Amino acid sequence: MMVIGIDAHKRTHTAVGVDQTGRQLSTKTIGTTSEDHLSLLRWATEQSGDRLWAIEDCRHLSRRLERDLIAADERIVRVPPKLMANVRDGARTYGKSDPIDALAVARAALREPDLPEARLDGAERELRLLVDHREDLVAERTRIIARLRWHLHELDPGWKAPTKMDRTSAFDKVQAHLSNSSGLVAELAVRLVEHLRRLTVEIDELTGEITSRTAVLAPSLLAIPGCGPLIAAKLVGETAGVDRFHSKDAFARHTGTAPLPVWSSNRARHRLSRTGNRQLNAAIHRIALTQARCHPDARALLARRKASGDGGMEALRILKRRLSDVVFKAMAADLPLMVSAAAA
Repeated sequence: MMVIGIDAHKRTHTAVGVDQTGRQLSTKTIGTTSEDHLSLLRWATEQSGDRLWAIEDCRHLSRRLERDLIAADERIVRVPPKLMANVRDGARTYGKSDPIDALAVARAALREPDLPEARLDGAERELRLLVDHREDLVAERTRIIARLRWHLHELDPGWKAPTKMDRTSAFDKVQAHLSNSSGLVAELAVRLVEHLRRLTVEIDELTGEITSRTAVLAPSLLAIPGCGPLIAAKLVGETAGVDRFHSKDAFARHTGTAPLPVWSSNRARHRLSRTGNRQLNAAIHRIALTQARCHPDARALLARRKASGDGGMEALRILKRRLSDVVFKAMAADLPLMVSAAAA
């Protein structure tokens, strides 16, 4: 069997084929259109009948290539960048180039037999696109609010602007105050208020669409105390298919909630993991904070851990580890809904 490593870029893809010992066989560089992908498939067919494609996991660059290869019934695995980086550092060839990177991708796939297989994106990606777009708009609104506050301070330092400037009532109050001012600064402030109105309308529309989609695709996630539609959509979108994890422990490692062992001098200890998907970690952290405030079972767990000598953050980390298992189980229960949505 030949393993073909792909180093994907915006304009070109470089492929390197290796045998099962990791010895380089051949190299090919192509463009990024579907016609180029067809020529790459012809080249691979001439090289070997039994092959595995290994693509660096950067889906914004490799999505079209993956789609075309999957349509041709090719088997593809995704290689995390950190794995191919480690392989490249240990190689005898120094430097960094597209063929060197593609070779590192192929050898990493040989070394790691349980890499996730690529598949066509479905409802999970659509949710992620909606959530990411909403977060971009919220960040833009926050920047505009900060700029507006400076303009309001310049116009009237003694006037106290509304504390929460992301709602219609605040916009009405600011616009009424600006009606008594004149000049360029006041005109710019009025324009910013109008921009904030439009952004807020679009953010609310996106929130409604995300909520309706999540209610259909992730009812088990929404049943978790502290997990609202936006957090559930973030979990679904960032996980990109819970079935690609073989256990709840593998999922916990991916989310960064599994503690890392740091044994020393015959003393078994664990410390906080700062690896994994930090977006997933942040979503679980928000659920944990909500449960720590108002969920009886979570409050009882935190109280037990603190009574046994754990600090507040250590107890919260333990709660997050438990929540990771709960989230994994909920997404596994919702998986048939995701599959049916993708099929539709």
